[in-house]
Amino acid sequence: MFFPTLIVISLLAFIISINAPGDPVERMITVAAGDGISAQSKNQLEQTKYWRKKLGLDLPVFYFSVKPLSEPNLVSLIYDERAQESVQRLSRITGNPDQTALLHVALTKLAAEGFKLTSNIPDSSFSKITFVLTNLLNSISKDQIENNLGQLKHLTQVQGNSKVEFANAFTKAQQALNKWSENTTRYKNYIPVIQFHPQNQYHRWIFGDGNWLTANGAVHSKGIVRGDFGISYQTRQPVSEVILQKAGWSMFFALASVLLAYLVSIPIGVWAGARKDSKFDRSTSVSLFILYSMPSFWVATLLLMTFANPDVLHWFPASGIKPVSGYTAEANIIEKLLISLPYLILPLICYTYSSFAFLSRAMRVAVLETMTQDYIRTAMAKGLSFRTVVFKHAFRNSLLPLITVFANIFPLALGGSVILETIFTIPGMGYETVQSIQNQNYPMIVAIFTITGLLTMTGYLVSDILYAFADPRITFTNKR
Repeated sequence: MFFPTLIVISLLAFIISINAPGDPVERMITVAAGDGISAQSKNQLEQTKYWRKKLGLDLPVFYFSVKPLSEPNLVSLIYDERAQESVQRLSRITGNPDQTALLHVALTKLAAEGFKLTSNIPDSSFSKITFVLTNLLNSISKDQIENNLGQLKHLTQVQGNSKVEFANAFTKAQQALNKWSENTTRYKNYIPVIQFHPQNQYHRWIFGDGNWLTANGAVHSKGIVRGDFGISYQTRQPVSEVILQKAGWSMFFALASVLLAYLVSIPIGVWAGARKDSKFDRSTSVSLFILYSMPSFWVATLLLMTFANPDVLHWFPASGIKPVSGYTAEANIIEKLLISLPYLILPLICYTYSSFAFLSRAMRVAVLETMTQDYIRTAMAKGLSFRTVVFKHAFRNSLLPLITVFANIFPLALGGSVILETIFTIPGMGYETVQSIQNQNYPMIVAIFTITGLLTMTGYLVSDILYAFADPRITFTNKR
């Protein structure tokens, strides 16, 4: 089920990415042009075409699509989503795909000639003409097209900048509009047609825009199978580079917290299981469950108010993972770790304490069950010491629950802790996730979702393999 599950994860991630609110092209286009015009830059069309091609939005969505016979084939080639919707709605009005396509081509040529007229006119007139041209390409009815054509004719006559090319394009647009409205075949709206698209957005997202196997010829994307998750809307950096920069601290805290939790919980759980109902068993159970009941964000806030407060005890820094001035140039890894150590103590406490109760109780239950087995009684009857029986014979056969818990370290190593990294301002993936949600940086969110799913499946796979090492009775063959 590993590979089918990965396919499902990739499909879910892709569906989220294409249905995310907002137009990614608008996020990538420069907000302000060099001449100070913000809403409509004079090279906006060129930028839009460039970014739609770079992001792969000029391709069909999936390997196949079902559309009415009345919809023109050129819809998938239109670079603007609103213009696509315009063509689709116009095609449903008349049901004639050929005439709808000719009308769109005529309006597009007219818009191109209209933008040429704006090269030597004041910015105020430029904005008006550009606004009308944009509305013309996004019109969804005959009345809207006629209204925009009328406004465009009035504005160009007032400016006195009409040229022969523009006049010819205007005449052809009017003729195309008349033919479109006269030739109707609405029955085609009710005839479904299946179209196959070997090159599509999902295929490009998975395998890139080059050779799907070798990635030769890739220009803008190599695909998520090669670690290319696209471009961050916020920084315009490759998402994979941002993840590599941020995942280090999340991985450090995940590994360190799990290691500390195991070092503390395993001895407690083993000894509590071996000494059932003793004072040690009861006292540790009560203490650990009290810790488990306290939310991590509350404990983090309490620790900061107590041990990082100049008015109480200023023992530790309140945020960050290193001094504001950074590390010295000649500092090695050990020296950097010692410099960062005061910043790591409070976060590590919050990462670790909640795992004590869960891991120790899981270990206790496993040891209790193991201690009732016949081979334990045999070992006790042979005269082995109680400590030897517990830690040599019972311990190994009680590891299966802990192996299951160990599988969670893989997604935690990437995803980090959203709450704790935000409270302590740790520059990890949890904090980056919050920033991505606030800034609607959907490529980063989808990448985290996809990689977390992959690491979760990897964790389960590793756990299954470790089961066989921990318990010889578990095998992956068909032996009877």
